[in-house]
Amino acid sequence: MSPNLFLLWSTLTVAAMAQSAPSSQPAAEPVPNGSAGQVNALLEQVQKTAQSMQADLSQLRIERWKTDANTRRSTQSDIESVQRNLRDALPEIIGQVRSAPESLPATFKLYRNLDALYDVFSSVAEAAGAFGSKDNYQSLATDLDELERDRRSLAERMDALANSKEGEITALRGQLHDAQAALAAVPPPPPKKVAEETEQPKPVKKKPKVPKPPATTSQTSKSQGTTPPTTAQPTPPQQQAQH
Repeated sequence: MSPNLFLLWSTLTVAAMAQSAPSSQPAAEPVPNGSAGQVNALLEQVQKTAQSMQADLSQLRIERWKTDANTRRSTQSDIESVQRNLRDALPEIIGQVRSAPESLPATFKLYRNLDALYDVFSSVAEAAGAFGSKDNYQSLATDLDELERDRRSLAERMDALANSKEGEITALRGQLHDAQAALAAVPPPPPKKVAEETEQPKPVKKKPKVPKPPATTSQTSKSQGTTPPTTAQPTPPQQQAQH
């Protein structure tokens, strides 16, 4: 990854962290980075280059090239890859940038796509210059120059957006610092006083246990269901019979 791309990713990461940080003040509004007309002009130029690339690729006759089958097969695969990108991926990415012209991630996505197209398309143009007709090669070479010009313009656009985002991050950091300072200056609330109980709880008086009187003999007998023994009276002696 080049130093510029690394700086771009770093800026994106710091921007996301700063925006997610809590702040009591509203976030700063995005700083304008060129009018929508300038962005649309750049996108229209990219679309024009893509249309020219598609038309010139369709004019190639690889089956007539005087080269081996592996080279023709490899070049045909590159052509189909470029055509799929121009037909499916590129229009969608252009629409994303058009709907959010100040979005740095969307702009960077378009730049990466053009960079990938340039690498593959340059291989096709090189093969056409070696094995194809002179006219085909000149058409592809012109398209390659236009694609490089669009890629450079988009890189300048990203540089402007990155500088603007850096300014936004600086503003967000300042707001966060001010908010933290304001919170630190607020005195803490006084501690709540809890009323202490001065009276000690009165002890609970227990009733003294009264001892029961010992049970008497009659009570014991009654309780046991028996009759107390009686004392035998002496029998008086009988008088002797008189003769």
